[in-house]
Amino acid sequence: MSHLQLSQTDTPGTHPKRALRTVVARDVDEHAHNLTDWEQRYDQIAGGSFQGVLQEWQSQGVQIFSEANSCAIRQSCQVWPDAYWFGIEARATGMRINGRPVGEDMVMTRPGACEFELVTPDQHQIYGIVVQRDALQASAARLGCAPDWRRLGQAEMLKVGHAGLEECRHHIASLLALAGQAEGPGAHAALQLGQEAVLVSLLALLDDGQIEAEAGTSFLRRRRIVNDACEFAMAQQECPVTVPMLCEAVHVSRRTLQYCFEDVLGMSPMTYLRSLRLNGVRRALCQADGGRAVGSIGDIAAAWGFTNFSQFSCDYKKLFGQTPSAMLQARTRH
Repeated sequence: MSHLQLSQTDTPGTHPKRALRTVVARDVDEHAHNLTDWEQRYDQIAGGSFQGVLQEWQSQGVQIFSEANSCAIRQSCQVWPDAYWFGIEARATGMRINGRPVGEDMVMTRPGACEFELVTPDQHQIYGIVVQRDALQASAARLGCAPDWRRLGQAEMLKVGHAGLEECRHHIASLLALAGQAEGPGAHAALQLGQEAVLVSLLALLDDGQIEAEAGTSFLRRRRIVNDACEFAMAQQECPVTVPMLCEAVHVSRRTLQYCFEDVLGMSPMTYLRSLRLNGVRRALCQADGGRAVGSIGDIAAAWGFTNFSQFSCDYKKLFGQTPSAMLQARTRH
């Protein structure tokens, strides 16, 4: 899988029972690597100082978490093999999965070892449940639930009942709160009951929910145009790419290109591609040696296609809330 890194070195899916893990990140890349056993890459696509908060609880074959971010981000995600991921927004905000808007009373889902893309807005919170495939199917059989596992493995979203979804949200929040304070001899049993409540409510949603139809041909074409345009732009990393260049590369009109990006990503092509390049500069600066990086900001910016340094510095500060040199100085102090 391109450009992604495994967040932790634990064997995927083998989680001992333990207390709640809470991690606060002030860096979008740090936030991307905090979720255990996921391969992820995050790009910040809206302006402001970033803060991400992860609350994560794990047991054998089960991972339940809450993830919040202050700024809009584009996420490339993949969970460990032989598992299912289910995503539930804390409140519906119109985020996207693989370019498709997530509406009210929707549960997102993707199988393990399958890359997918999320675009989340500012001030966003999502609950996640990852369950080992065999464990989920065994629980379903025990409870008399019979989801269509074949279709579920291909699905991106399910339309579910509002009351059932609210109940599932409640059980997830309650489990995470309990894990954050549970101690003593009865804690293990209480957490077991909390996990069971989450899985029972989830399986009820899967049993009664309606799998959304696959994306239509026209949408798949728009998504392909966006992907091809992004690949072209990133392949020309050192060259400032213009809209006419993109149109020529993917063989579409300016209007079609604009419509495809707005439909799939909710923003114009230049805005999105500029944010990707700025994130690329930020990663390169963070990976460089602190002292040398301060003196080479201009070189790194030029390597990402920014030839006007003053405009680059202004765009960088607008997106990340600080200038490149201020970011490096803050990292050096820490």
